[in-house]
Amino acid sequence: MTRINRKKIPLLCLLAGMIFSQLASSAAENRTTTLSESWKNYLSSADSTEPSKHFPYLHCFRRAAATHDLPLTLLLAVSRGESDFDPAARSHANAHGLMQIQWPGTAKHLGINRVADLYNPCRNVDAGTRYLKELLARYDNDLHRALAAYNYGPGRISKTGGEIPDGAEWYSRYIYRHLTYVTDINRRESTESQQPYSAEKRRALIEFNRPYRVEAYVRSLQKRFPDLRFDWFKLPEQRFRVVVLYADELEQAKTLSQLRHSGIITD
Repeated sequence: MTRINRKKIPLLCLLAGMIFSQLASSAAENRTTTLSESWKNYLSSADSTEPSKHFPYLHCFRRAAATHDLPLTLLLAVSRGESDFDPAARSHANAHGLMQIQWPGTAKHLGINRVADLYNPCRNVDAGTRYLKELLARYDNDLHRALAAYNYGPGRISKTGGEIPDGAEWYSRYIYRHLTYVTDINRRESTESQQPYSAEKRRALIEFNRPYRVEAYVRSLQKRFPDLRFDWFKLPEQRFRVVVLYADELEQAKTLSQLRHSGIITD
């Protein structure tokens, strides 16, 4: 029988911890690099992307995109992630409207002097677009960093490289997820036959209080049910909701049947 030298156990634990830390750090760095490259690739071809549906207040987004020379699909992705197109949305951080403009700091910086103006859809979208344009210039067209700053504040995101704080890193991934929905070529319809965004239904499944928890849960659901469509949204009260999507009664019946059979939903 092999004897374990107990004096070496603390050293082995320390070495294991160091190795795990290095692996985790390397994985995080690779994930960040991949996401940054994904955003670069998107920007290089963004002019050719089109919305997959007729989204709310589309005229506001089209006008802001044309005025400030930013991709329409980017603006739609940010608004879907920020407010799910609710012009009356208000967060725990006192951010308001479709693009969740923070009051009073960011709003006044953008020339908006009344909080009521943030509930005007087109004015809010224009303000959010101008802010994104400003951040892109600040970060040398690095959309990954610009989005992190949109959520976390430009004073907390370095202009000269370095790691993005975890509290901001998730947001860039989150908006990229919404971008894939906005530009989903598999569900894109012709402009003439596009259904309104509100026509697609959803069912809430669960809420979390940390974004990394909801990300992990959604990944596990997608692996378990590859044919179903899951999504998640941040809520005003700093919580995060997982939903399942379905476009019609047939998809709804199939989706809910699978989730009931597996015990994900019980009614």
